[in-house]
Amino acid sequence: MIMSGNARDALTGRDLADCSTVATGAFEIVATMGREIRAIETIPRLPDAASLVGVRGGGQSRTAIAAQLGAMQAIATPLHLLLDDFAGASLVAGWAWSRWRDDWASPEGVSESARRNFPKMEGICAGFRPGATSLDELGRPRHDIQSSARVGSLVNPDDPAGWHPLAAQEGVGMRRGRWIDIWQDAGLIRIEAGFQDSSTAPHGGRDAVHEYRVSATADLNGMALLSVAADPRVLPYRECPAAAANIDRLIGTPLKDFRNEVLDQLPGTLGCTHLNDVLRALADVPHLALMLESHS
Repeated sequence: MIMSGNARDALTGRDLADCSTVATGAFEIVATMGREIRAIETIPRLPDAASLVGVRGGGQSRTAIAAQLGAMQAIATPLHLLLDDFAGASLVAGWAWSRWRDDWASPEGVSESARRNFPKMEGICAGFRPGATSLDELGRPRHDIQSSARVGSLVNPDDPAGWHPLAAQEGVGMRRGRWIDIWQDAGLIRIEAGFQDSSTAPHGGRDAVHEYRVSATADLNGMALLSVAADPRVLPYRECPAAAANIDRLIGTPLKDFRNEVLDQLPGTLGCTHLNDVLRALADVPHLALMLESHS
């Protein structure tokens, strides 16, 4: 897998055209299909980026990346958000092949040795809870009944500066688009966040397998979560939306603690891998709020 990541922090004025970039980050990663990093380059440059070579996407990569950027006091930067998301983005990247190969879900399309190595997913999230229709008899995901949806461009033509330039993709390709928008209102921080996992399609355009939107408010002074609601837009299995009903467990939690607290409060079948990723990223909101205050 060749993965490119780009992110920015942008300040928007009262006019949508009044948009300035205040921070950026980028990476280029070459990884195996097993999600092991083989090569990495970052902007800004990480002095010890080579130490991430051999690290596998998931808890291992997040621990290693947090140690790298924590030592540089670079947590809550665009680069950190990108690298932290390598775990989730690499996990779902292989779904792109399902758009391009008719034999994706058939036994003939996968070797016997590969099938034996498919991980058992039972119990890891709400969508894969024991007895779910999403699982086969061995507790592995059923690819033959996954839902998806045709989606348009992420770019709103009325707000062309709302996204940094999105690279064109040709052939088999996956994209995770993420956003966090915040503003002050009546003594609160209001938050709109979300993400979409979408793939190119042979017939043109894009198909999505995941899309979540999250609306929340936080106390302007203590930056604790006051309210939160999740809107599941596109998910692969009928059991998946159940996780959205559990996120009130986080109310009262300081946003700065979300990267750990989300995993503690929404473990296993209480949560959703992808919804948890959206919520964990809200740990960056206090940093964004400081930038908003400094530019107001």
